[in-house]
Amino acid sequence: MDYRLLGRSGLKVSSLSIGTVTFGNDGLWGATELRDAQRQIDLCLDHGVNLIDTANVYNAGKSEEILGAALVDGRRDRLLVSSKVRFSTGDGPNDRGLSRWHIIRQCEASLRRMKTDVIDIYHVHEWDGLTPLEETMEALDTLIKQGKVRYAACSNYSAWHLMKALAIADAAHQQRFVAQQIHYTLQAREAEYELIPLAIDQGVSLLIWSPLGGGWLSGKYTRNSKPDSGRQVTGFREPPIYDWEKLWDIVDVINEVAAEHGVSGAQVSLAWLLQRPAVASVIIGGRTTEQFEDNLKAANLKLSADQVARLDKVSQPNLIYPYWHQSFTAQDRLGAADLVLHKPYMD
Repeated sequence: MDYRLLGRSGLKVSSLSIGTVTFGNDGLWGATELRDAQRQIDLCLDHGVNLIDTANVYNAGKSEEILGAALVDGRRDRLLVSSKVRFSTGDGPNDRGLSRWHIIRQCEASLRRMKTDVIDIYHVHEWDGLTPLEETMEALDTLIKQGKVRYAACSNYSAWHLMKALAIADAAHQQRFVAQQIHYTLQAREAEYELIPLAIDQGVSLLIWSPLGGGWLSGKYTRNSKPDSGRQVTGFREPPIYDWEKLWDIVDVINEVAAEHGVSGAQVSLAWLLQRPAVASVIIGGRTTEQFEDNLKAANLKLSADQVARLDKVSQPNLIYPYWHQSFTAQDRLGAADLVLHKPYMD
């Protein structure tokens, strides 16, 4: 396991981290109860993982409760804890969003559920267009000054959301976001247009959620061998798949590379992410301990330049990004302007 600095902070996080959306029995994401949760946490600790991620709305708070019960016998001292706030937690008009009232109230509720006195990384879970961003950033800064939160981060922001938040924090001399939690996979590379360049320029590291695209990039499923059970066949579409033929083309190459290393396709998909710029940690989860054991091996898998190039080629976004630059040569200046569409910055 290697450890990477989180944004412009001095905090080091493991390149793989634990996701807890399966903690609690909701019948959709998973059914990991306390004993299995402790087993999975111990396994990850043995492999050097030092970050665990949850949210106040995962299974209506049960994920945080199980996590609090699991982080005993010294486990809490060995792990950084990340949680989130934004979504609805009740029927009242203020029981959602990123107001000062909701952020501080929910932070204190998360602390109680997790039986801890501080959240190491506290994310705003999504954009709130109703609350002034100045109020949100001030509330997070207050929690940091009170010692209830150590670092602030965002999740599922667009580039302009994030840049505005950073500018507000800087102007008010408040703590800025050190990380952004985003969806980024071989199948979903839209972040390369703006979010990743912003991450590099502004020092806001990437934490990757659902790195296997809900299991579709694990290599287990192909165009000729599709799932017959689980959430993939219930109509649940998060994260969404917009081009199924392209997905299967990507999976074909994933499995080719996996065969060359003698590993699972899941390890290849995770290793590709670990070799991308600005990625601090990839959040892994699993319904079983065996899935965790396999995913953890990705930390030691290094893809060759040729393998990365093959994966990049098959997964290149089809979308023509709605922003372009003009390149002018001497001939262009005579009136024959040549419009050049740019590919994602890293190609």
